[in-house]
Amino acid sequence: MSRPVPWIPAVLYGAVLLGGVYYAVIGPGPGARTAAFAALLSALAALDLCEPRQWRGRRIPAGAVFVLRVLLLCAVAAVDESGLSRVLFVLVPFLAFFAYGSTVAIGLGVGCVAALAGAFTLWVPHWQVRAEYISDLLMFALGVVLALTMAAVAVREQQARTRLEGTLAQVAELSAARERNRLAREIHDSLGHHLTAIGIQLEKAEAFASLDPQGSAQAVSHARWSANRALDEVRASVRTLGPESESEPAGLARALADLVHHLDGGSRRITLDMSGAERRPLLVLYRAAQEGLTNACRHSGATEIRVDVAYDGRGARLQVIDNGSGFDSVDEGFGLTGLRERVRLAGGTMAIDSSAGGTVLTVGVPW
Repeated sequence: MSRPVPWIPAVLYGAVLLGGVYYAVIGPGPGARTAAFAALLSALAALDLCEPRQWRGRRIPAGAVFVLRVLLLCAVAAVDESGLSRVLFVLVPFLAFFAYGSTVAIGLGVGCVAALAGAFTLWVPHWQVRAEYISDLLMFALGVVLALTMAAVAVREQQARTRLEGTLAQVAELSAARERNRLAREIHDSLGHHLTAIGIQLEKAEAFASLDPQGSAQAVSHARWSANRALDEVRASVRTLGPESESEPAGLARALADLVHHLDGGSRRITLDMSGAERRPLLVLYRAAQEGLTNACRHSGATEIRVDVAYDGRGARLQVIDNGSGFDSVDEGFGLTGLRERVRLAGGTMAIDSSAGGTVLTVGVPW
């Protein structure tokens, strides 16, 4: 595990070096031991700056680097005349926490405290009744506890950051997938509908070319209208690529009237009935009408289709009713699946009642 707080050892090395040099200046004076003290501390700092897994072109196990660091700490303590270097041993459990985990770190922390107490016992007679040594031991033990606590906090913070980065990556992926699905719905509901309408009108024009030239010309005109409308909606989507509200029709009543007008005719009769006061255009209802009319005209063989829109104080409701052959609910295609998702995102409801006598598509959207 990498150390999330690599600056702590460097700060301790610098503080101990300044304290040891200051002690030598005001005390016995700088000498060979002071030079060795400074050199060993510099070696420790250099060890931390080096890559822990790479040394002289060979891979070195993390455990070997850790042992080398402990040996250097012992050497620093051996040449230190001020006794300040023993504070550096709090780094042993601190660094072990990142390398080996909390259990080993706590064991090394207890061992360091016991080692200091053993050193006092061997070299300081009656230290148990001398306040300065008892204070040193207690302060060292407190330093070990604080070092372990800091290591635990740093590890948890690093883990939380890793989880957050993973979550953000998932959010970005889901957002991209949601945007792709939205664009796919737009292409199907807008461009797909108009292409279907163009196909229907051109088939009508071809069928009535010799029998009803005027009706054939009208069908071609309607196909041209659908093509222009498709181009306008593609341009709007490319221009905005924004929320659905930005591309809502200027008025639902007018948009539905145009839609019905350019699909009506031939062997098919489409009627539109709207009741209540329109508060604002609702793109989801327009897309629902497109999907219902496209399915009724292309797949059901319906001769009578009715589009009903009702507004009240709670919201708006649209129904597309046809007398076609109906379909099995398990045969729902991408269009109806996408419409369900669109209605769900708008907080509305959608129901389909289909049988051999016809189909009723109902979509309700709250204000």
